[in-house]
Amino acid sequence: MSFENKEGQRVPNVTFHTRQDNEWVDVTTDELFAGKTVIVFSLPGAFTPTCSSAHVPRYNQLLPAFKEHGVDDILCVSVNDTFVMNEWKEDQGANDITFIPDGNGEFSEGMGMLVDKDDLGFGKRSWRYSMLVKDGVVQKMFIEADVDGDPFDVSDADTMLNYIASDAKVPASVTVMSRKGCPFCAKAKEMLTEAGYEYEELMMGRDYTDRSLRAMVGTSSVPQVFIDGDHIGGSSELETWLKA
Repeated sequence: MSFENKEGQRVPNVTFHTRQDNEWVDVTTDELFAGKTVIVFSLPGAFTPTCSSAHVPRYNQLLPAFKEHGVDDILCVSVNDTFVMNEWKEDQGANDITFIPDGNGEFSEGMGMLVDKDDLGFGKRSWRYSMLVKDGVVQKMFIEADVDGDPFDVSDADTMLNYIASDAKVPASVTVMSRKGCPFCAKAKEMLTEAGYEYEELMMGRDYTDRSLRAMVGTSSVPQVFIDGDHIGGSSELETWLKA
């Protein structure tokens, strides 16, 4: 199947039926795009593996960087109903991304991206792509290759950010493995916050076990801090790293 690149064309004129605060609210493409710089990333379905584990989380993480470079909003579009999209948004903790329920597939069809996923029992769904839209006109599209499976190579957040601002500072990916009541963990988290690092915290007994910790770092002491794929260590090692 060949997908048409819509760069230079206006986005389809569609009204989306959304549910907000237990009320039906119709939202038009004009409201979403007029006078704004908007990123759209569209995907096959809410709660599906790649969409939930990679596509949405990274756009969510890089949202501040996009905002710094002139992006007004980021839209996540999927051929799902508004109830599913609302639940998925909450599950992803992506409160600052606008989730658009293209329930009838009108927007996806207008973009030439509506495809059959009958083999998966999905029916009609959107092909995976992303685009930069300014005042309703498509400036750039990144369309995944027409290959088997669910390709995810060019519609990711990092590719889009590199296109918008190749010199943009990407926020570090930081994880703190901690234990409830641990004073050294509290110290490590305080140091990270003071240094301007956002972090994800994994709590022993809730997110991992002592066995997993020993398997990863060869010790059961906490905290254990990881930054951009590097194992920094405990609070003392983190303090040294931050001063370097």
